[in-house]
Amino acid sequence: MSGGARLALCAAAATLMAACALLPLVDPATWLLQAAFLLAVQTGVGAAARRVPLARPLTIAVQALVSLMLLTLTFAREHAVFGIIPGPDVFQHFGVLLQAGADDVGRYSIPAPLSDGIRMMTVGGVLVIGLAVDALAVTMRSAAPAGLPLLALYSVAAGLSDGDGWPWFLLAAIGYLMLLLAEGRDRLSQWGRVFGGAPRAPSPDTSGGAVAPIRTGRRIGAVALGIALVVPLGLPALDGGLLDSAGTGVGSGSGGGGTISAVNPLVSLRDSLNVDEDREVMSYRTNSEETQDLYLRIVSLDEFDGTAWKPAKRNITAVPDSFPTPPGLGGEVRRTEIQTKLSAANWYAQDWLPMPYPASKVDISGKWRFEPVGRTLVGDHGQTTRGLEYTVNSLIVQPTAEQLADAPAAPAALRREFTEVPDSLPPVVADTAQRITAGSTNNYERAVKLQDWFALEGGFTYDTEVQVGSGSQAIARFLRDKEGFCVHFSFAMASMARTLGIPARVAVGFTPGSPQADGTMTVGLRDAHAWPELYFEGVGWTRFEPTPNRGTVPEYTRTNTPGTSVPAPNRPSESASTAPSAAPSTSESCSVTQKRLDQSCASESPEAAFGVTNDGPPWGLILGLIFAALAVLAVPLLPMLWRIRVRSVRLGAHGRTEAEAAAHTLAVWHEVTDTAWDFGIAPDESQTPRKAAARIVRIGHLDSAAAASVHRVADAVEQVLYAPRPRATAGLADDVRRMTEGLRATVSRGTRLRALLAPRSAVRVVWAVAESWASLTARASARWTTLTRRPSGQSNS
Repeated sequence: MSGGARLALCAAAATLMAACALLPLVDPATWLLQAAFLLAVQTGVGAAARRVPLARPLTIAVQALVSLMLLTLTFAREHAVFGIIPGPDVFQHFGVLLQAGADDVGRYSIPAPLSDGIRMMTVGGVLVIGLAVDALAVTMRSAAPAGLPLLALYSVAAGLSDGDGWPWFLLAAIGYLMLLLAEGRDRLSQWGRVFGGAPRAPSPDTSGGAVAPIRTGRRIGAVALGIALVVPLGLPALDGGLLDSAGTGVGSGSGGGGTISAVNPLVSLRDSLNVDEDREVMSYRTNSEETQDLYLRIVSLDEFDGTAWKPAKRNITAVPDSFPTPPGLGGEVRRTEIQTKLSAANWYAQDWLPMPYPASKVDISGKWRFEPVGRTLVGDHGQTTRGLEYTVNSLIVQPTAEQLADAPAAPAALRREFTEVPDSLPPVVADTAQRITAGSTNNYERAVKLQDWFALEGGFTYDTEVQVGSGSQAIARFLRDKEGFCVHFSFAMASMARTLGIPARVAVGFTPGSPQADGTMTVGLRDAHAWPELYFEGVGWTRFEPTPNRGTVPEYTRTNTPGTSVPAPNRPSESASTAPSAAPSTSESCSVTQKRLDQSCASESPEAAFGVTNDGPPWGLILGLIFAALAVLAVPLLPMLWRIRVRSVRLGAHGRTEAEAAAHTLAVWHEVTDTAWDFGIAPDESQTPRKAAARIVRIGHLDSAAAASVHRVADAVEQVLYAPRPRATAGLADDVRRMTEGLRATVSRGTRLRALLAPRSAVRVVWAVAESWASLTARASARWTTLTRRPSGQSNS
């Protein structure tokens, strides 16, 4: 096996060894076998391209193109031309898979299931890293920088892992050292036989003999690896390094009590909700006689940018023994404190803690932090709800309609933050809100009218198969089509309330669930829900329910409201609210009457992509991907285009003066040697033009006419080089064309195709760039030496 092939195999092996750090993250590990096969094909293509040989950039481009085709064949064959040629649909499908994979990474605990998105991320990532390692270590003959992509691959795995990472670091380091050793052997082999340091008899002069470079490299590598593994163990102050698998903080926060970032918690829910079989998320037991209003709230989404609702970046603190009084809640509002004991399923790993709202005390173990504005608990340093049991004391707040109607204006700071709407919000949202609430005298009447319009009077249809809207026009589209589920209803009502000056946000969590025979309540995936919360001074954040067939209508909105035409008897009774939700229906919708009276209507299977930020087809992205695909496909044609351009320049010039005649003749001669090189006759710079011409004629098996043309060009070269007065020779361009036709006639079709598409002489571009870089660095070095040279006669003292 040649040194280059051995080095390529070591590069692929090092990549796979570093990729093994991902094994604890995904189950099953069959993706590694698929990645190994695709990586072997990629490595083989690179070896073949270097053997041709192709120019280094062209070799990398061919490997990248083949890798893209392999990924297309593996993950998007149904979207590709002939199942393997990527097009715009392929890149769009790749984007969907990568987004799904990113969501799965945030949603599942370790080890995550091998979904299509995660498989695309792992296999594609290994191929990208493999290409980078092969390009650096083998194509560019520089193995040392190849450790950077290997380190990046390991770092990603270590950042996501929740276990000890040192065995995988050790494996990746061994692969890197093996790559360095292979490169060292390859370099030594270019100088002759790789010597192994034959043992010598000890002598006073040699002290045991010289140590072989390879043996020395092994010892240095072993020592360096040992230092990398052992020294951090003795330096406890240096935490958070690559071998520290524990994260620091929540989201992008520090974890020490700083902030919690605006990471959308719905990413961990939205995909798992869309399941055919409902799964229990948690169960609970409460001392409250009524559970119809016992929503388990996870987090509030209080930032609205026109395309998505998300939690704002907030300060977090230690969990207090008793929570402060809920903001805005006055002493005259009736309230009852209850206690609820909750138990999360072993598979449910949520960073945010589901609790009844508003909680007043939480008895919980583990690392949790408190966010005061939303009154939520969030896990710190990887803490989740998996298998967790905890007790929550909370308040059942029971305001009256009169208290809500008489509520004074909210504080200015709170009103500014929670009534903000972006300029991109379509005007139809505010116009519709104004039309629905016309004639109302207070915010409570406006809120109830909005709720009843969505649930009763507006003609909305509850449908789980509605195409989820996206972008700034999503709410306007929902108001127009009047079809959707809880995401649409809650987002729309909260947005419309803000346009009316009512502080509003969206809460995310679970409806109360279904009662069991043993007195407990069980909450499943299909009980996931989103609802709007509106703020009333003196009461605080107050739940509303605009979604038909979901949850229960709050008691304080069930009485006749001034200006409301819907009588109270049409509202559901409290006893009906505890019935368990039915299985979701794909297209069934409830009638307007059933929306409030019949709790047996189909429950939803939410599949909304919260936070999607663009309307309709992403034409800009599609066009960009098309141009990128065209650029990738055009890369193999660059050598051919370069040769066509150079050939036209060399043969198109004509010399009139003596200097021009010499330059033109030499350019034509260069075209002769490069054309012969393209057809497999490598140039020999040591020969005279006459001998070089004879060599081309002999190896190329040229006929008499083509041979005479080559010799005429050689004679013209000798004339301009050695004659006292160089003169131009007519017809040299025609001589080159006849020689080219003669060479084409004597070679195989494959050689002709290779000479056209991948001409060997194109490597001169790389040589020219390398020479320019070397010249530039030499001039820079000389300039630096001149600037830093100490003047003569000066000393260090």
